[in-house]
Amino acid sequence: MLTLRPYQEEAIAGIDAYLYGKAGNAPLCVIPTGGGKSFIMAEFIRRLFARRPNSKVQVIAHVKELIGQNYQEMIDLWPGAPAGIYSAGLGRRDLNAKILFAGIQSIHTKASQIGQCDALLIDEAHLVPAKSATLYRRYLTDLLIQNPNLKILGFTATPFRLDSGWLYTGDDALFDGMAYEVSVRDLIHDGFLSPVVPKKTKLLLDTAGVKMAGGEFVGKSLEDAINVDRVTQLAIDEAIAFGHDRQSWLFFCAGVAHANAVSAALSSRGIYCPAITGETKNRGDILDQFTNQKIRALAAMNVLTTGFNAKSVDLIAMLRPTKSASLYVQMVGRGTRLFPGKKNCLVLDFARNVQEHGPIDLVRGRDRVKGKRKQMSDPAAKACPICSTLHAIAARRCSECDHEFPAPVVKIEATADTRDLVSENGYKQERVESVTYTLHEKYGKPDSIKVSYWTGKKTIPEWIHPEGNSFMRRKSDFWWNLRRKDPLDELPDSTPATLRVIADKLQAPTTISISESGKYPEVISVSFEQL
Repeated sequence: MLTLRPYQEEAIAGIDAYLYGKAGNAPLCVIPTGGGKSFIMAEFIRRLFARRPNSKVQVIAHVKELIGQNYQEMIDLWPGAPAGIYSAGLGRRDLNAKILFAGIQSIHTKASQIGQCDALLIDEAHLVPAKSATLYRRYLTDLLIQNPNLKILGFTATPFRLDSGWLYTGDDALFDGMAYEVSVRDLIHDGFLSPVVPKKTKLLLDTAGVKMAGGEFVGKSLEDAINVDRVTQLAIDEAIAFGHDRQSWLFFCAGVAHANAVSAALSSRGIYCPAITGETKNRGDILDQFTNQKIRALAAMNVLTTGFNAKSVDLIAMLRPTKSASLYVQMVGRGTRLFPGKKNCLVLDFARNVQEHGPIDLVRGRDRVKGKRKQMSDPAAKACPICSTLHAIAARRCSECDHEFPAPVVKIEATADTRDLVSENGYKQERVESVTYTLHEKYGKPDSIKVSYWTGKKTIPEWIHPEGNSFMRRKSDFWWNLRRKDPLDELPDSTPATLRVIADKLQAPTTISISESGKYPEVISVSFEQL
């Protein structure tokens, strides 16, 4: 039988605790691309039916590839599952199945025929618009009429939208909280995902003058600016130089004509590269050939960002600039799956997307305030001068060539209470005057330790969890190992034991880098160098 990874087990436990602990009826579960969302959904459903055999569950997606993948994962896990498919694209209409995998375009008018549904799982939940007059929202309204206590569970790698910010905040939010989240960084660190290595390219696409609408580039205007033959030829030459030893290349393009131009440029150099767009009729056959490594490269436009899991992808060329953090993460996520012989995935940032949004594990959403987007401090990146690998601005050493970045230049105002040190990407570096450690108790949860960094005018909190679940324990181990004075000192097993020795065993940072792009300040990195 298939075995859950530790974080997948934690995800299901988090969902159960949220739904049946009455925290709410509509949580999100955030799992990075390649982290096994389909498997988590299938096991959650299997366990639900073990407890309540007469349940009715739906799993909704927006493309037939996802519908088919999710259904197959269910059958692989539970061969006797009472599961069916309702999708015009897949040619099946099993409307009476107890576990129904459906396409929103096919099912959105069928709520009254289905009757009561106990749980609705939405794959790629970030695609559900905030507006009520949409297929998703109208269908959900109809299902809630049938069952006001319907459990709604959203799965996504990106819990935010460009037009409305975080999926669980705001008056129009469908979801009411977060049941579980695991980061790309943790899954890469634990060997469950492939590392991604973003590179700053010599050619950088120019978006000056491109029209904007709703916070994103207008498609036609963007393509007109990007689809220039000289630019395309230079980009392809650089991509080939970077990718000579890479096995599966994926190009994200700015339009249909641009995808065709990229395809032609590669083909003229002897590399067969079909263009994949919404207009491609034999898309399934082409994707099968690419997945089986019979085709080395694909040029994509508006497809392959979801429902596509060719594990061998080890080079991604971003030729499509975007202001959407969600789209950016989905593009890079095509390269995070593990594959035999694959060391990492190279991401060529022609589009400046990494510099716009930051490394994939630091991307954050944005909130809306009174109908307007609330501007947050955007993450950014800096390039290694030796190998061009892009890193978070606070990084001190290149992960690829081990080049040590210069220490940040600290500028302090003459007035004594001005201690904020703003880095060039919007992360805020602050000097640490003192650090205190106190017991943090929360009803129904294991005790934790609150770490308070005093900057001279405010306190920045952080928590570690020596007695937390395996995920939280790993994060706490990492936190401890970064600060310990003696490399042999391990994090104690209990919170009281940790609290007794923590001040003596650890060195206090002299500066911290914080991100204010979320609801609360978040400590991103620390430095122990004297300023």
